[in-house]
Amino acid sequence: MTDRIAASCDHFIDIAALSDSAVAALARQHGIDIAIDLTGHTRGTRTAALAHRLAPVQVAHLGYPGTLGAPFIDYLVADRHVIPPAERGWYAERLLIMPGSFQPNDDQRPLSPEPLRRATFGLPEHGFVFCCFNNTYKITAAEWDVWMRLLGAVPGSVLWLSRPVAAAEAAFRREAAVRGIDPARLIMAEKVDYPVHLARHALADLFLDTFTYNAHTTASDALWGGLPVLTLAGRGFAARVAASALHAAGLPELVTATAADYEALALALARDPERLGALKARLAQTRRTCPLFDTRRYTRNLEEGLYMAVRRARAGLPPEDLIIADQGG
Repeated sequence: MTDRIAASCDHFIDIAALSDSAVAALARQHGIDIAIDLTGHTRGTRTAALAHRLAPVQVAHLGYPGTLGAPFIDYLVADRHVIPPAERGWYAERLLIMPGSFQPNDDQRPLSPEPLRRATFGLPEHGFVFCCFNNTYKITAAEWDVWMRLLGAVPGSVLWLSRPVAAAEAAFRREAAVRGIDPARLIMAEKVDYPVHLARHALADLFLDTFTYNAHTTASDALWGGLPVLTLAGRGFAARVAASALHAAGLPELVTATAADYEALALALARDPERLGALKARLAQTRRTCPLFDTRRYTRNLEEGLYMAVRRARAGLPPEDLIIADQGG
């Protein structure tokens, strides 16, 4: 990915060894119009460099799902689903409101062409497969209680998880048994090549999202692989990313508002193969054309938002929430 980005730029400069003040001097030397922070409050961040004002317009995007709370960040890239009007007041930045999802996706990601079988991954040939490939730290007792009740209510079903560290796997199996579920019904997915990982999603029946911190890239991976994602939209940015993705993928009916609704819909889909099959068929039909996976359309929309922000700055106007009109495919 780094090589692809470097090949797409007129200038590609590695600033890892530079101080924040040196980065600022370099940015000013090049006359940069927009500085985009892709890390926020995460490991390896260079957000402090933006405090030196690298560019007239400074934007937070993608890497940190929330407000940075920093006066030197002018805009946050969002959409109307990930930051609904009722939650707008909690964000320090002005918003660049995308017409689809705020999340970019690469429509060139290859799916393995090899036919895959459930048995290869330790899954039962028959029986409903619930799936969650989210990071372990996102899974709390709130989701676990729901998931175990679903396993109890759907005979022969299993829960397919990314294999965590040994201590976490032991805890998962212990907490399944505590809730009356055979720990053997937890199937752990090993790491595989990315095209195989994307393609193996189709072996599952339904992706169960986590609540406080949703699937982000994990949700778009599942959808790209043809697997419907069921989510619960919370209040925070991180708790609404899957809702944003599902609206942009044309599956808004898989966004629920309460844990009870989430559980009821998961159970209803597990018991209604035709209904779930219709969702999968719709996803397969629109996957290449829906806004979530229309990379060119997303690019034009984001570019338009950035142009709007720069035009305001050049006119001497302060940052303001900007609604980006869809530029089309």
